[in-house]
Amino acid sequence: MAEDLTQIAHLLNSTLSPDAAAVRVATDLLDRFSLNPQFPFQLLTLSAGAGNQGQKIAAATYLKNLTRRNVSSSGEKPSNVSKEFKELLMQVLLQVELSVLKILVEVFRPIVAADFVKQNLWPELVPNLQAAIQNSHLINSSNTKWNTVNALIVLHALIRPFQYFLNPKVAKEPVPPQLELISKEILVPLLAVFHQFVEKALATHVRAENETEKVLLTICKCLHFAMKSYMPSTLAPLLPSFCRDLMSILSSLSFDGAVNQDDEYLTRLKTGKRSLLIFSALVTRHRKHSDKLMPEIIKCVLNIVKFSKNTSRLPFLSERLMSLGFDVISNILETGPGWRLVSPHFSTLLESAIFPALVLNEKDMSEWEEDPDEYIRKNLPSDIDEICGWREDLFTARKSAVNLLGVISISKGPPMETATDSLSASSKRKKGQKNKKSNQRRSMGELLVLPFLSKFPVPSDSNLSQKILNDYFGVLMAYGGLQDFLREQEPEFVTTLVRTRILPLYTVAVSQPYLVASANWILGELGSCLPEEMCADVYSQLLMALVMLDRQGPSCYPVRVSAAGAISTLLDNDYMPPDFLPLLQVIVGSIAKDEIENESESSILFQLLSSIMEAGDEKVAVHIPHIVSSIVGSVSKWLTVNMEPWPQVVESAIGALAVMGQTWENSRPEESDLDEARDKWTADHVTIAKAFAELLQQAWLTPLSTLDPQDQQSPPSSCIENLSTLLQSVLLSIDGNHMIQELKVSELVSVWAEMIAEWHAWEESEDLSIFEVIKEIVNIDSRYRLNNFIVKDMPPAPAPPVPERSIVEGIGAFISEAIKQYPSATFRACSCVHILLHCPTYSPETEGVRQSLAVAFSQAAISRLIEVQSTTGALWKPLLLAISSCYLCYPDIVEGILEKGKRGGITIWASALCHVCNRSSEPGLTAESEMKLTVMALARLIEQLLKQGKSGDEIQSCFTSLLEVSIRLKEARDGKDEQGSDDAEGDSDNEEDEDDDTDNDDYDEDSGTEEYEETEEEFLKRYAKAAEALENGSAIEEGDDEDQELELEIGQLMDIDEQMVLSSLIDQYHHVLIRGLVLPSELVVNFLNAFPVYDSYFNRYK
Repeated sequence: MAEDLTQIAHLLNSTLSPDAAAVRVATDLLDRFSLNPQFPFQLLTLSAGAGNQGQKIAAATYLKNLTRRNVSSSGEKPSNVSKEFKELLMQVLLQVELSVLKILVEVFRPIVAADFVKQNLWPELVPNLQAAIQNSHLINSSNTKWNTVNALIVLHALIRPFQYFLNPKVAKEPVPPQLELISKEILVPLLAVFHQFVEKALATHVRAENETEKVLLTICKCLHFAMKSYMPSTLAPLLPSFCRDLMSILSSLSFDGAVNQDDEYLTRLKTGKRSLLIFSALVTRHRKHSDKLMPEIIKCVLNIVKFSKNTSRLPFLSERLMSLGFDVISNILETGPGWRLVSPHFSTLLESAIFPALVLNEKDMSEWEEDPDEYIRKNLPSDIDEICGWREDLFTARKSAVNLLGVISISKGPPMETATDSLSASSKRKKGQKNKKSNQRRSMGELLVLPFLSKFPVPSDSNLSQKILNDYFGVLMAYGGLQDFLREQEPEFVTTLVRTRILPLYTVAVSQPYLVASANWILGELGSCLPEEMCADVYSQLLMALVMLDRQGPSCYPVRVSAAGAISTLLDNDYMPPDFLPLLQVIVGSIAKDEIENESESSILFQLLSSIMEAGDEKVAVHIPHIVSSIVGSVSKWLTVNMEPWPQVVESAIGALAVMGQTWENSRPEESDLDEARDKWTADHVTIAKAFAELLQQAWLTPLSTLDPQDQQSPPSSCIENLSTLLQSVLLSIDGNHMIQELKVSELVSVWAEMIAEWHAWEESEDLSIFEVIKEIVNIDSRYRLNNFIVKDMPPAPAPPVPERSIVEGIGAFISEAIKQYPSATFRACSCVHILLHCPTYSPETEGVRQSLAVAFSQAAISRLIEVQSTTGALWKPLLLAISSCYLCYPDIVEGILEKGKRGGITIWASALCHVCNRSSEPGLTAESEMKLTVMALARLIEQLLKQGKSGDEIQSCFTSLLEVSIRLKEARDGKDEQGSDDAEGDSDNEEDEDDDTDNDDYDEDSGTEEYEETEEEFLKRYAKAAEALENGSAIEEGDDEDQELELEIGQLMDIDEQMVLSSLIDQYHHVLIRGLVLPSELVVNFLNAFPVYDSYFNRYK
């Protein structure tokens, strides 16, 4: 035992070696030791032993990883960890130093989740921890081995799982008994100790001991998690005294920026931060217990936010507290008593807290120059690119102040009998409309906020001063928070505000980029509020800002980025410029400039280009052939060999090109258009395809040509979905073998097929372009024959003479994986099965490739079908039809695969296929191709069963379904002509209906009806129902509805006459199928009405 311990210690030391080989050998030996039941005990002993620091951390880390491997993180099963190990783990946790404790807590958590939170199998845990805390060194002054901070950290890990609801399927979940026990036995006694520690910490102006501060912080964390979702009954009565202690801590903090930021004070700040989080949790989750405390909370928080003028001098953590202070006020204002408590402070809040947090300060100017991207993230957020979005780690006082201002602006004041003042005069309704504001409560945006903001003059050449500029920056920030308020106003009101308070700033744009960038952002934020006639003026100013050049003074990079974001927002809100060409010229010209070294800016311009293409559609499509070569040339500059991953600018550029390709395809002329228009479109398409092919060759073929042939690997699969769209555009342009050779289509497709075969980064439904490429590849091969499509040529010497995967084999590997792993791709993946198995390219020499595909597809489909067998969902049909295609090719082989997948697998497939043939089945067969495939599959299945000598219910069910689906297929074909005439007759009726709908819409706009607002109880019930659906598997993503409506392509099977197949079956086996089976008489009558040619076979039913 001692020898093993010594050897394990030596191996742990070896894992710290810089020699990678030594680390591997030590790790392998430790893995062998891990099979010994005593190994976890030995690691714990070494973690708390007298060894060196590295050894103790290595032992703790290995134990953490070992626990993760052996204990389920979900806690659904018991951990199977022995009682002795748990006891030893608790003893070690209470004694080890902090660096080791942080790692061992990760061992404790999964065991707690499994054996206490989920299973409640650790009854001695709470009593033991209670005793440890009571007897720890800071609480019990006697000489003890238990460390108080350690014990509280363990308590924090114990409570952590209870911060969220454990059973989301229950709308109003009661407090778990385990949490009630912890609260009663530990937290309630601990609150008395907490009060004593607070008094001790605040008794002197000298900073408290570091351990005392850590105790306060850890207890606050524990209480926060205990009440974040639940409220233990024993804890509720003690909330007033606890909250007052928190207020005492907050009142001890300084926000003048002059305090020395030592470790003790930083810990105190963290405790203050946790205190404000607790206040927010009480206000938002536990109103019943917090309403009486709100006046004191408001008073405490107001004393914090009044220092917002010092924000520029505050470190991050202090500013985070300021931010949380504003958030607490916002939360309170949104409650029932919020107006009564907060409204008396509105003026003071606005003048002394909110607005000072918004004005421009030295910190902003410094960040603008030193880290403009960070400045943009914090102050000019936009959806145009991820770089501009609000991130969770970017909590700022300004952001929270803007949010609070927005909440104040839409809060309603007392009822007013009139509604006329200088502000509302600009937003009077048109003649004939009622003034809905009369005799209604007016919002504080109208009564307080806008009058306050109007006091600050618009900067101009005549009044420029730093204070005016700084203050007006704050005014612009404030306008950005008034979106909800402005949406409630008349269009004329917003127009007046924009014309008088924002657009004039562009006349001083050259010298004041800070203001112009903010003005851009606000115009973007107000995009949904701007009336149509205002958008043209706004757009022209934003276009000027987009090309603002850097000069002496501040950089104009944030100006251009915010302008791009604002233009994108305008386009998203359906504004269409009269001519897109100037905007496109600006973007393409800026990207093409060699002097632009900022890849972030180019990336954002590419994002804007994508927005333009999506919004402009056919209006911008005419310009694509003229700009595509320039853009591809710019992208080529950033593409280098072996660059993995690709930089953001390349990904954004390829995304923009993909949208351009799709936009161009959407502009394809109709067959009824003039030949000249179609020829022009085709010629331009070739131009676009050549540019795309050039880029794809550089991205995929160049890396292969520059590598050593023996070390060649597939190019990186970056942007595979967007590059697939480019490849699709290339394929759609092919009109002969000369283009296949010129654009190197076979080579590109070969590399692409190999890439998707090894690709495992599926993103829900984002990558559907891959399936469109597969269909187009099969289509081109059927017309022109692609090299390496079925069989790959042997590689040249000196490589081993083993052929690589062919195109169809690479695609097949991807399809099999998609069927097994990605529910959202099942429809499209299964649709590709049919065209790959039934394409005309196969020959007797290549039949083995087709067979291997059928084997892989059927294995994937049956395994997925067995998984979803218990619920009749939308995935049934595509899986059943995919198996049917495989079965038609190789019935004996596929039957063996089905039986191997699950005993009775062939019966499972057959009965499920018969089920979807039923008219009332959901999902059922809807398309002609689906019915045709099913007819042939059932006919082949019946023939196989008869050859095997089977009879009875199995054959009767299959034959009944075969007759029924044959009738449905005949009806579908006969109904086509009737449907066409019905559609023609219905056009005029539809036009009349549309006119009626338009009238109704006009009426609804003036009806004044308000959108129904969901109550909290309804919200909780809805989410509980959704959680239950997720657990039962009924809410699994099964593709878009449009996937289910796609017409199924079945390749060469469409050329087969299924009626000949049916006739042959009945003619050969009618003595068994008709005479030997009892068929429903109604089914027989319907079948003979549809196919009277079979009348002679059914004489017994007459």
